[in-house]
Amino acid sequence: MTADLLPCVELGPQRGAEAGVIWLHGLGADGHDFVPIVQELGLPGAERVRFVFPHAPSIPVTINGGMVMPAWYDILEADLQRRHDMDGVARSAAKIRALIDRELAQGMAPEKLILAGFSQGGAMALHVGLRAGLPLAGVIGLSSYLLSDEPTVVPGPRPPVFMAHGVFDPMVPLARGQACCERLGEWGESVKWHEYPMEHEVCVEEIEALGHWMSQRLGL
Repeated sequence: MTADLLPCVELGPQRGAEAGVIWLHGLGADGHDFVPIVQELGLPGAERVRFVFPHAPSIPVTINGGMVMPAWYDILEADLQRRHDMDGVARSAAKIRALIDRELAQGMAPEKLILAGFSQGGAMALHVGLRAGLPLAGVIGLSSYLLSDEPTVVPGPRPPVFMAHGVFDPMVPLARGQACCERLGEWGESVKWHEYPMEHEVCVEEIEALGHWMSQRLGL
């Protein structure tokens, strides 16, 4: 791993992969968090797919009493509708874009690359993926929300979006995910929305739907 890139857990071929997924974890977790899901997705030819699970930098998080933990940006208030740490978002966005650029430099076609994330990582995936100006295979936001009210008016194609949320989510209320989905629709994004009877987590039905969508988008 190059010194200026985020450290990552990496699965699959180092070079010559047919498709790729960069997956961003949630607040306080790390890149290992979603590694077990790879086998559950049921992707055809999964051994030819490169998965990259970066570790977010460890920073003090205001909402957790200033405790230092892996986070893509500081969270200042429980109300996720406002007061996002946009300086932190910009720093992490640059690091995530560097990982995308690395995959492209190694020969990965953008049409074969998905940017995914859960919770805070999902918010970052939506923020970066829809502003990259690349024909990505797709962007995934699980139990996530919108970071900016600025429309994603950037030159280039608009990747399709998969969003899923728990009806009983106490951390990121369902209404935040629904509002994100509706706003993206207003901006002209193509969003596939799913709701499940769960809290701030993932479930079997969600993983099955996600695996089917990813297989279609990656052409597996």
